[in-house]
Amino acid sequence: MRKIQKSRFAASAMLVWVLLLAPMAALAQTEIKMPKNKYKVEDDVKLGNEVSAKVENQFPILSDSASQNYLQDVGERLVLSIPREFRHPEFDYRFKIVNASDINAFALPGGPMYVNRGMIEAAKNEGEMAGVMAHEISHVALRHGTAQATKQSNPLNQILGIGAILGGAILGGQLGAQLGALFAQGYFLRYSRDYERQADILGARILADAGYDPRDLANMFRTINEQSEGGRPPEWLSSHPDPSRRYETINREAELLRVSPEPIKLTPGFLSTQQRLRRLPPARTLEEIQKDTQSSGGQGASGGMASGRYTRNVPYPSSAARTYATGNWLLVNVPSNWKQFEGESEVWFAPDGAYGNQGITHGALIGVNKTNQRNLANATQEYVNGILQANTYLRRTTGYSSTYVDGRSAYAVMLAGRSPVTGETEYALVYTTQLRSGDLFYVVGVAPRSQSSAYNRAFNEMVRSIELND
Repeated sequence: MRKIQKSRFAASAMLVWVLLLAPMAALAQTEIKMPKNKYKVEDDVKLGNEVSAKVENQFPILSDSASQNYLQDVGERLVLSIPREFRHPEFDYRFKIVNASDINAFALPGGPMYVNRGMIEAAKNEGEMAGVMAHEISHVALRHGTAQATKQSNPLNQILGIGAILGGAILGGQLGAQLGALFAQGYFLRYSRDYERQADILGARILADAGYDPRDLANMFRTINEQSEGGRPPEWLSSHPDPSRRYETINREAELLRVSPEPIKLTPGFLSTQQRLRRLPPARTLEEIQKDTQSSGGQGASGGMASGRYTRNVPYPSSAARTYATGNWLLVNVPSNWKQFEGESEVWFAPDGAYGNQGITHGALIGVNKTNQRNLANATQEYVNGILQANTYLRRTTGYSSTYVDGRSAYAVMLAGRSPVTGETEYALVYTTQLRSGDLFYVVGVAPRSQSSAYNRAFNEMVRSIELND
């Protein structure tokens, strides 16, 4: 009897000891301190907004609303899990997909984040993707961009002038330098090893608090190693912690955190997004995108149109058509002799001789305009007013006519004015309808009066061919 009692006492003592240790383990998380920073939070916001405008002008931002909404939802979940002491109400965290094949992501001061399509496709589950995002969010929350500038005594006005903060890409080094070179004349501000370690540790905390397993972030570094020659990290990672060491660091940190016994892994949103992306045409690498940018005079994927030359002899629309698709939500037939120029939220189509640094003189554009308007009429008026403000030579020449686009209620309106490029009267026919998200879908056909008959036929056929599946 005494031996049994002794065993029970020992077991009870051990249980008490475990219970006492449990909260201590949670308190034993690796301490993170905000780095010294001589700049204001407002400086981070200003810098991020200025650089993001250049990023979105020079990178092929994927215009797939379903994938974009999914990424934004995951990002917002992570942002809500930022520890209170690292929250900045002034920051505007927003998330977009770059149509590039590299396993990469990068964030800018103040909140803008860009996730490569290749990273989403390579992730084995939502936790791995979220891990990369949590790492990048940590760089933003810890203000590593302006903190690094503080350490290097860089004047902020110089940084703002060249848009140089693009540190913290999950693979860093060469890929980050390529990103920076696109619009920073080769200048690139890398994060230190210490900052990368901080982002790994805080990222692990954010993941655990959001319901994910921090080990999934660690697993992404295994993927990096697997894609490196001979299993060794590439030379350009020499300025960053070794991926295998980061794997060990994050796993050790995970042991100090309260991780859900059933962490978020394979979700319907993740699986459907991966499927959508994998059905798209293969994405280019960042290196290929950079070469295109350099060949187009630094204008980038959407700005290649600016390298064109206007001519008097613009060909008529081809009678043959080709199908343009973006994601699975839009299909449209366009004349086969029209080139396309994709931007963040719209795509332009025009034949040779009809595009340049002042837009298009013949052709069409299709896009999505985010709006807070509650009905189609107000959203349409808001968009048309924006066109008129940006093209002061145009005037509205008709009222808003009710029509249909792919069976949806729509409006059509005609604008006209003397083109500053051709010197002729230019017609712009605008069609609008609403997407299920509430955003405005628009199509604008442009042609000079002398060729309007042929172009209007092509434009009307284009509108009739539109298929929306949003």
